[in-house]
Amino acid sequence: MNKKALLEKMDAKGISVTEMYTRLGMSRSAFYRKCNCKSEFTLREAKQIMQILGEEDPSEIFFAEKVS
Repeated sequence: MNKKALLEKMDAKGISVTEMYTRLGMSRSAFYRKCNCKSEFTLREAKQIMQILGEEDPSEIFFAEKVS
């Protein structure tokens, strides 16, 4: 999970954190836990986020971890 990429895309689309977690139907604390990798977004939530952002490719946000 790349929190910075998610927040940048939200900002570019004019979507606040409050609007995002409300549209996802989750609490503020649940959203922040997921953004900070304390728990994971479900596949359904990831799809919803991509739809809300109008994005097609989830790799920058959800698959940003480098493998060595």
